[in-house]
Amino acid sequence: MSSETSAADPLAPLLQLPGVREAADRARDALSAVHRHPANLRGWDKTATEASWRAGRSSAAIDGGSVDLRRDGDFDDPVLAGAMRVAQALDGDALEQFTGVFRRAPAQAFARLHMLAAAGLVDDPDELGRPSSAPGVAGRLDLLGQLVTGATAVPAPVLAAVVHGELLGLDAFPSANGVVARAASRLVCTSSGLDPHNLGVPEVTWLRRLDDYRTLSARFAEGDPAGVGAWIVLCCEALAAGAAEARSIADAARAG
Repeated sequence: MSSETSAADPLAPLLQLPGVREAADRARDALSAVHRHPANLRGWDKTATEASWRAGRSSAAIDGGSVDLRRDGDFDDPVLAGAMRVAQALDGDALEQFTGVFRRAPAQAFARLHMLAAAGLVDDPDELGRPSSAPGVAGRLDLLGQLVTGATAVPAPVLAAVVHGELLGLDAFPSANGVVARAASRLVCTSSGLDPHNLGVPEVTWLRRLDDYRTLSARFAEGDPAGVGAWIVLCCEALAAGAAEARSIADAARAG
């Protein structure tokens, strides 16, 4: 890769890190294949809804929330309630609207995700949708917005991992930050066309590999190339495994 390419695209050097390009290709191929599953050619709306529920529960559990779902649709645990509000906002007709906002104005989408995720976790409603005021956060969020809106041409799984890791490492929001970060990763996947119907469930793998998730997200935040590469590979592996989860949902839907 030429120095000119690297200078023009701030994320281009990430593709030279060991295993990154290959992991991104596997994630792309797996998600592309599951979108061609017979159950998803016409009935993707049903499989996507099941995926969103699994994603919400797993995302809440990663942050220590409950996974118990009540039949009446209410949730006793505020972390789970917030994660499920986010999951529902990234499903069905609402997803198309959210994805459109994310493409045009990522900061607005981040704020909206926080309002949904943290509604039961803050005492002051004015805190909802407001990023941390810590030094550097605003500037880094602006840079993320530029990446999302076209400042990079790296494969979508790589960009999703970067957005995810940056939001985690920045502690961009003072509450529900993990739920926001994982949802933002999903929005990269939908807005890029990698997973347009939100069929994948990478959150299941991040929960199963929680020690790796925490360790490698911290290494990503430190910025050393090996840690950054390992985090991106983990995220790509989760996307590929999330496609396998989506296939199991589609298989069950077709059998039923």
